[in-house]
Amino acid sequence: MPTQILESKAAAKKLLCSLPSRTRVALVPTMGSLHAGHLSLIKRARQDADFVVVSIFVNPLQFGKNEDFSRYPRPFEKDFALCQNESVDAIFHPDARDIFSGSFGSTIEGGPLTKLYCGKSRPGHFAGVLTIVSMLFHIIKPHVAYFGEKDFQQLFLIKRMVRDLCFDIDIVPMPIVREADGLAMSSRNIYLDGPGRRSALALSQAIKAAREAVQTPEITRKEVIHRATAVLEKYPEVRKDYVSLVDERTLLPLGDEVLKTARLLLAAYVCNEPAVRLIDNALLTPTSS
Repeated sequence: MPTQILESKAAAKKLLCSLPSRTRVALVPTMGSLHAGHLSLIKRARQDADFVVVSIFVNPLQFGKNEDFSRYPRPFEKDFALCQNESVDAIFHPDARDIFSGSFGSTIEGGPLTKLYCGKSRPGHFAGVLTIVSMLFHIIKPHVAYFGEKDFQQLFLIKRMVRDLCFDIDIVPMPIVREADGLAMSSRNIYLDGPGRRSALALSQAIKAAREAVQTPEITRKEVIHRATAVLEKYPEVRKDYVSLVDERTLLPLGDEVLKTARLLLAAYVCNEPAVRLIDNALLTPTSS
């Protein structure tokens, strides 16, 4: 069957209500400009479910005033071909006027954790993410939804929202997919020119340094952060946003005690023209853990 394009909430509701009652529906939420990371989610969804929906919607609520909403890549024809090749059943591709109809004014704020890390640099970003994800869950009514671990803070907050608001949905985290040289795949990588692309490797090199550091007996959180930061600072075209070590069960920063298993979160601006903000993360497991 060809992949169907659903351009409105009403079209999505009509199709999904027509499915047999025992149909297991999977949702892969995206903003389009699909790459191998997205395709890994789609492939897993295709294995797990009877009916796979990929949403392609560039969500204005999650972009700040001076961010890249207007130029965010939107290669829908390419994305459609990729979805059809992966046997996606339907693409939910609505217009913003359909999603935010009338005097729309409700958001899901998400609490204090949305103000940390990426949330500190991008005020309101996660409220925008949680609001649109909750709307997608209500519109598509999936049994299972797939999110990549590259945005670990986003994944954590979505899982918590599902738990706190009693969504009857399984959230499946999927591993980061990387280029051969270690750069985490991202739709924003398309912005990088040659020098910017090389400078972007600072993030994966910082992770490598942190992974090596945690094999040192009795190493502290402060020292691991110092070594990762030192790598970023070797690249003159890279400006650190943050480097943090957190307890991945709570997303809270670790203290200065001897390091145990932790999640390294980092973000940096690559001085492309204009600058490109990239994120990455990794689980760090000391030998003694």
